[in-house]
Amino acid sequence: MSAALASTAVSIVLVHGKFVDGSGWEGVYKILKKDGYSVSIVQNPTISLEDDVAVTKRTLAAQPARTRGAGVALGTVEMPRR
Repeated sequence: MSAALASTAVSIVLVHGKFVDGSGWEGVYKILKKDGYSVSIVQNPTISLEDDVAVTKRTLAAQPARTRGAGVALGTVEMPRR
């Protein structure tokens, strides 16, 4: 990824699936950070969908720039555009 793309003020939020945790995104996180992106990994409690949504919303709201998200499709719901 070029430095020009990374410098366009984009935050990336990575969200794990139901049966894993945020550590599965570590490799992707390191690559994106190295390329200059602001990256957050949501650590959902996986107690209930409502709790997972609340934690994800708080993480999205805390981002310093326009946000792009990525998630695993194992038992997750689609993330709305912000």
